[in-house]
Amino acid sequence: MDTTSSSVRPKRLFLASCVSLIATSVTFAVVGAVMLTLKGEFTLTNSDIGWIAGAGIWGFAVSQLVFAPFCDVLGMRFLLRLAFACHLVGAAVLITAGGFWQAFAGALTLALGNGLVEAACNPLVAALYPERKTVKLNQFHVWFPGGIVIGSVLAFGLNWVGLTAWQLKIGLILIPTLIYGHLMWREEFPPTEGVRAGVGMGEMFRATFMAPLMILMLFCMAITASTELGPNRWVPAVLEAGGIPGILVLAWINGLMAILRYRAGFAVERLSPTGVLSASAAVSVVGLLWLSYAETTAMAFASATVFAVGVCYFWPTMLGFVSERVPRSGALGLGMMGATGMAVVGLWTTPWMGRIADEVGHERLPAVETQALFADAEAAFAGADESTAPDLAAAGDAVGEALAGVGPGGALPESVTANALRAIINSGGDEALAERANAILGPADNYGGRVSFRYILPFTGALILIFGFLYSRDRRAGGYRAVRIGTEPGDG
Repeated sequence: MDTTSSSVRPKRLFLASCVSLIATSVTFAVVGAVMLTLKGEFTLTNSDIGWIAGAGIWGFAVSQLVFAPFCDVLGMRFLLRLAFACHLVGAAVLITAGGFWQAFAGALTLALGNGLVEAACNPLVAALYPERKTVKLNQFHVWFPGGIVIGSVLAFGLNWVGLTAWQLKIGLILIPTLIYGHLMWREEFPPTEGVRAGVGMGEMFRATFMAPLMILMLFCMAITASTELGPNRWVPAVLEAGGIPGILVLAWINGLMAILRYRAGFAVERLSPTGVLSASAAVSVVGLLWLSYAETTAMAFASATVFAVGVCYFWPTMLGFVSERVPRSGALGLGMMGATGMAVVGLWTTPWMGRIADEVGHERLPAVETQALFADAEAAFAGADESTAPDLAAAGDAVGEALAGVGPGGALPESVTANALRAIINSGGDEALAERANAILGPADNYGGRVSFRYILPFTGALILIFGFLYSRDRRAGGYRAVRIGTEPGDG
């Protein structure tokens, strides 16, 4: 037994950890699956949706950043119980949302729970299996993409059987949440490795924030996370706007990632961590560029395959590299890596991609055809009573605002035009008008979203140079070597 107390049950706690990570990844999957629906139901812009999706990411970073350094003091069981509460409350708030701010609050609360899972379970797995940390942590992290597959397939299945309410998809989060809550609630937890070894907080802070190599890796983590999670967050909505089953493409991407991560040792042993990172950056550029041109289902799945191969090793290999080359950073260093990646994706990458999609998509809207549709819709919705037909009345108001904003030469007003089209689609009125609006907006949203993928490419390209340099330096030094505490000449 790898624990210090006979009353600790490693298998049960490890199972609870894996199920809690499934709850985390199901959250990512189903929130991504309902973005297009929320956009229409609440008449939101791509930028608004980007903020909701982004909150689901940077909230993860906030909770991990706040709680990970204090895991030794608060205890891993306390953090997991708090995660359980956040998952329950966040799902309830999002299910009952009636507009942007409540949806934003629900997504943020769920994200806080997700970060707490990472803050608790990474040191928990290491404490449960101190002699097999690498193997067990890899097996644990399989369930992030694995859970996304589960959530994506279940969400698609609900649609397939006619249960299309987006609230049901959010409700899927509650299933793994209740399971891991039952598994861990009364269990005894082991002490963390930090408590066992007597590692001081000051030593971890110095290694995390003063080592040049660590600072470089934090910068790279922002880009690797943006390359993986930014496009993944938008894949369902962008592809579905073009008539492609985006949720299945997302499931395919993450299924491949789970399989490849489980076999990560094969790649790492042959290329070394820096070699894997260099190759991953190069393959990611090819896959993401190809995905940005995917206009058919076959092309989407083919390009998504290359993209998945490229990004699958980024996250765990970055964490492993930091653990081996800056070992004194400890749990704080790992927490900062995860927090940095999630914060950048949530606060910058995802909303930025949404703004690009809005701007580029607006340019693709046919002005004459759109104005003709608005004129017909204005006539059809005239006299709609807000008390008896609120959706029709709201659509009429949105159309009127869009027509009033038409500029010289028939230039359509930004954001207002797309929102008016979404209001027509979701008005529940004339089906012919809704079909015309969807035929105008869908291709524009699809094109704008795909173009936003290309804006990530220069940053990912820079990683080829950085990781390539580190790989070359290792080869000149005789090969990759892990640094052991007490034997290192320095952390950079």
